[in-house]
Amino acid sequence: MHASPYLLEGLVLFQPALHADERGAFFESFNARQFIEATGVSAPFVQDNQSISRKGVVRGLHYQLPPHAQGKLVRVIAGRVFDVAVDLREKSESYGRWAGIEISAHNNLQLWIPPGFAHGFLALEDDTQILYKTTDYWHRDSERAIRWDDPEIDIAWPLGGLHIQLSAKDAVAPALPARPAPLL
Repeated sequence: MHASPYLLEGLVLFQPALHADERGAFFESFNARQFIEATGVSAPFVQDNQSISRKGVVRGLHYQLPPHAQGKLVRVIAGRVFDVAVDLREKSESYGRWAGIEISAHNNLQLWIPPGFAHGFLALEDDTQILYKTTDYWHRDSERAIRWDDPEIDIAWPLGGLHIQLSAKDAVAPALPARPAPLL
């Protein structure tokens, strides 16, 4: 598995080694030792989540507040998505900046999104299935969302005429929180 930093500090892109022959293909989708070496994170994954989305569905931008902030290792097992992470780390130089990448069942890419980032995606095909491992459990009182089309963040979603579908919760998500003022 090849790992490389991706655009914003803390994000890591994983490309599994695909072994193909006349029977089909095989790849190792997760290796704890390699994950720790690439990210420096040894926190165990405690929950796997899977969603199935129609073309044009936007899920996110979601995050959880400390002490229940989640790191996520995201991969697509059917279809394809435009996957996005937004930096919400208070002391980060890239606060409010985003990084996005197309992840698909064909390219087998995986994106590590550490705690302190909001995450969302746009399904680019019907019946897209995304699977992500999390470093903390879902916690209702810690869950937050940011508006997917917040002009302050200005994500370049590849909409291409898609009819966007949102959950009721995501449709009323607030704008990017202002960076907290530094302590004097």
